[in-house]
Amino acid sequence: MSQLYSAAASIIRDGTASQRAVGEILGFSRSAFQRFQSEPSSRREQSDMDVLPMVITTFHRHRRRYGARRIAADLKLQGVAIGRERVAKLLRIAWLSALQPKSFKPRTTESRHTLGYNENLLLKQPEPTSVNRLWVGDITYIPIVRTGFAYMATLMDRFSRRIIGWSLEMDMTESLVIKTLQKAIRSRQPSRNLIHHTDRGGQYASKKYRAIIQRSSMRQSMSRAGDCYDNAFMESCFGTIKTELQMTEYENYREALSELTEFIAYYNTSRLHSSLGYLSPTRFESTVPC
Repeated sequence: MSQLYSAAASIIRDGTASQRAVGEILGFSRSAFQRFQSEPSSRREQSDMDVLPMVITTFHRHRRRYGARRIAADLKLQGVAIGRERVAKLLRIAWLSALQPKSFKPRTTESRHTLGYNENLLLKQPEPTSVNRLWVGDITYIPIVRTGFAYMATLMDRFSRRIIGWSLEMDMTESLVIKTLQKAIRSRQPSRNLIHHTDRGGQYASKKYRAIIQRSSMRQSMSRAGDCYDNAFMESCFGTIKTELQMTEYENYREALSELTEFIAYYNTSRLHSSLGYLSPTRFESTVPC
């Protein structure tokens, strides 16, 4: 109970809520809490009271997207040394829980077209060791009220996990993926022989799309038939986006575009990725040679 009182005192001192409100939410009596406040606290409890507001602030600043590991990593970047287990304890005390990703569900792309396919080059390649060696792309749907769906195409640098190009449109034509590829090329200016990997969707097999890849001296690669695990990085990325945005339905295209624009900027520049040593993609790229 002392940990609960410590958390309450910290929240009250931080100005997040009043004593009465905290007491009602956490379910303790005012008199018992006052007795606790009059008693000397241990050094550990006092330390928890000092750091708890920072944990709570970090949790809400990232809109429930961070669990104990990422909060601990974020605080470390701010110069606060704290372990994951201690952060987890403080989250429990404050009754805070992060958003949980949904189970990965394989999705088979419609690829019944006559435009031809490319070999899966990833089966013969080691993991990339620098940026602009391997780009992966895919398309996902974004639910819109009344109109049904919009469609989002994305390209990611596999090495840094940075989203390097994306587009949102109301239909899933080749222009959607062409705009995305053009944005990525303009922003990254890749060298020759970069591998460009996607599924077997007809948009990626179109003549116009292939022509851009050829002019840019890229090597086009496609997943094996019916095997979405060949492009699991993009499936995982889309799962993260939809989970952390708590995506249900947007009122209209404009609202969806605005929120996705904000999130992708956050994803690239602020969100800590465990696979990158708890750095954001942008910061990770700044630490490695091109």
